[in-house]
Amino acid sequence: MCRPGRYRCLAPPAERFARGEKSEVIAKELRVASRSVRRWRHAWQQGGVQALRSKGPVSVERLSARQWARLEQELKRGPLAHGWDDEFQGWTLKRVKLLIGRVFQVGYTVQGVWKLLRRHGWSAQVPLRGAIERDEEAIEVWKTGVWPQVKEPRRTWAPTSASRTRQARG
Repeated sequence: MCRPGRYRCLAPPAERFARGEKSEVIAKELRVASRSVRRWRHAWQQGGVQALRSKGPVSVERLSARQWARLEQELKRGPLAHGWDDEFQGWTLKRVKLLIGRVFQVGYTVQGVWKLLRRHGWSAQVPLRGAIERDEEAIEVWKTGVWPQVKEPRRTWAPTSASRTRQARG
């Protein structure tokens, strides 16, 4: 089903195969390799539309359901409970990666940790409230008084030249 928006609506590959469209055309429009489209076409010819359905994630999750439940408990305890006592008391992907390695002796990449957390409904979080020390008036004074003096003025448009010896003509 096509939804209105800024993207052009493309028919599913199975419909396009049935219409006899060329693999190269489909590949170009879907921005994939034509070899992939030929592989899909072969699967469609062998098993129909059902053969084109996703078979799920490529990788198997390394943490069991019980380990995931324990990881969530550990994450809720906070970074301070695990030895990170700096001023930033939030979880980073790197910290979660290290925690998984320490607790379960399982290796993940930072990207793998991000995918794991997203798969289980976790998202990037930002503090709900600002720092107590934040002085909005001082910030406004700095923005209006100091920043314009420090910031370089924008250049007006003028033709430029890549050559050091010959000036641009304008």
